[in-house]
Amino acid sequence: MTRMLFVNLPVADLDAAMAFYAALGFTNNAQFTDDTAACMAWSEAISVMLLTHDKWRGFTSRPIPPPTASEVLLALSLEDRAAVDAMVEAAGRHGGRADVNPRQDLGFMYSRSLADADGHVWEAFWMDMAALPAAGG
Repeated sequence: MTRMLFVNLPVADLDAAMAFYAALGFTNNAQFTDDTAACMAWSEAISVMLLTHDKWRGFTSRPIPPPTASEVLLALSLEDRAAVDAMVEAAGRHGGRADVNPRQDLGFMYSRSLADADGHVWEAFWMDMAALPAAGG
């Protein structure tokens, strides 16, 4: 069986969250989508499950963090710097926030961060694997 990753996120407005993630390049997997949850695929092996607050509470009694809290930083690799900029700028245009953390440009790696309307933080990054510094150096 192929190993897959499903990131589960509580969202206040399911339709708005679906539109936001679609604007970033995720695609909806209707097989796992209904009026309480939506599966937004990043790749064949990675999906984000957007869960209404009621649905989320069916999985855990732990509190839903406010949009101002940091729970986790999720990183998505992209094909080049322009794709990083495009994703972050799309976030700002579609109900999220662009550059919630300072940009990083290390030469071999470039990253910018964004947050969705519920405060979930993502880092869009590009890395030139051939230009990585040698281990231990």
